[in-house]
Amino acid sequence: MKPDFITPLRVASLALAGAAALALAAPVGADRVLRLDEVAVGELDPGLASDYADSILMFNVYDTLVLPRQGGPGHVPHLAANWDGEGTQYTFQLRDDVRFQSGNPLRAEDVVFSLERMQALGRGLSFLFGNVEMAEAVDTHTVRFSLNEPYAPFVASLVRLPIVDKETVMANLGEGEGDMKDWGQGYLSANGAGTGAYRVIAHNPQEETVMVRNDDYFLGIDEGAPDTVRLRYGLEAATVRTLMAQGEHEISSQWLPPEVMRALSNEGMQLLTESGTGAFYFKMNTTKAPLDDVHCRLALANAFDYEAALKLIAVTDTLSQGSASTGAIPVGMFGANPASMTLARDVDASRNHLAQCAHDPADFSIEITWIAEVPVEERFALLFQANLAEIGIRSTITKVPWALFSSQVNKAENTPHVSQLFVNAVTGDPDTLLYGMYHSTAAGTWQSPEHLNDPEVDRLLEEGRTGASDEARDAAYAALNDRLTAIAPSIYSYDRQSIFAGSPKVNAPALSDPAQAFGLDGMGFSFRLMTVEN
Repeated sequence: MKPDFITPLRVASLALAGAAALALAAPVGADRVLRLDEVAVGELDPGLASDYADSILMFNVYDTLVLPRQGGPGHVPHLAANWDGEGTQYTFQLRDDVRFQSGNPLRAEDVVFSLERMQALGRGLSFLFGNVEMAEAVDTHTVRFSLNEPYAPFVASLVRLPIVDKETVMANLGEGEGDMKDWGQGYLSANGAGTGAYRVIAHNPQEETVMVRNDDYFLGIDEGAPDTVRLRYGLEAATVRTLMAQGEHEISSQWLPPEVMRALSNEGMQLLTESGTGAFYFKMNTTKAPLDDVHCRLALANAFDYEAALKLIAVTDTLSQGSASTGAIPVGMFGANPASMTLARDVDASRNHLAQCAHDPADFSIEITWIAEVPVEERFALLFQANLAEIGIRSTITKVPWALFSSQVNKAENTPHVSQLFVNAVTGDPDTLLYGMYHSTAAGTWQSPEHLNDPEVDRLLEEGRTGASDEARDAAYAALNDRLTAIAPSIYSYDRQSIFAGSPKVNAPALSDPAQAFGLDGMGFSFRLMTVEN
């Protein structure tokens, strides 16, 4: 991709122009406004949603049967009043005081419809429900799920099943084949149909989503919560800093370079955190020479400077955007190695593996890509390029917009040698971190540009999701950790922690108090739990 050559003066003028334009877009007369940003694209359809921006939308426009317990492990009822079950049968009793934003009452058939829609579309996070054989409405407020085999993280997976208003969707079916036509994709790509605390009044997935509070929300909303939320997409770091300095932006994305975060902190902004259940990865295309050879992959993994990478993301002397990796599974999850077993660069081991590689390093050049909307990745690419040069491997660096990356990885031949990604356990359970990356059926999704097809990995992933006890699951994931480390489809750079710069006028307990944290990426941005000063 052709590089951009822009002078510092030009950057400053673009930032000020962007700030002015966005300031003019602020709503007139709103009492409390919260403005924040994330990487585009903002996917509003709950059947297609999968990444961080999508999660923020889902957790505010829609609700789920259960929520993660704040400040601790486990789950609590939400749209469900209670539930029971284990193995292959789970029954949920719904609350009887919930209405959709349309005014329609929540019913068991809405839950059934939401599951069937997600399964039929087969996109987004639908893989979480691949083993759900059926859902049935036992009565108006009781729904029963039947699984085709035991799935230990089933209740956890329900935090990723937003419940949609069946009646509204059925009234807005678009063009398509069969009785369900497009399953309402055209409508839900631009409109909300949930029970959530915020409703969408405008949505452009590349620019901005505007939401206003739903004062009929079944749990009520704090009087100090924002009246209007403007979630902006794809803002440049310079623009964000300018807007925050002018009081025209309240919370930054997590993707700001560390030095910009540091500068904002020095200028009086608070630093908000969300402890992640994921990591930062260099994903290696295991089907493309020379990375189709395990020794070549291990050569790259041993050449990477893990310690230097952590220094690149330090925000302050005591706060960083990551912690040292110990392997394929982040510390604290089933199967993880202890925090003392940190990965380290080993140039001698790297050269030994390179000598055993079936490909001559003189004959190839590694393409390293970084996501254009995540500028911190460029410095990791430069670090990795320098690491590879030290062992005699040539490489190139390419900036790739997210939309292009997520489409090109569908085919192995179009996937770069090395891609950089932040990936999280979307339910907080390791199954939803690892299965979507490394199971052979996930190959070619944005999470899985490795295109891995390893029967032993598949077997251990299946054991992890069907284990009858925590001990059995921990053993399966520990073995999986060893296997992934041995075959190196990825370089496990560091375990991540999200940091956001926030205006002092924002109070976000789930992002500042561990006792109120959800332990699930994106849920800390439940706007109903925040307050904003006028």
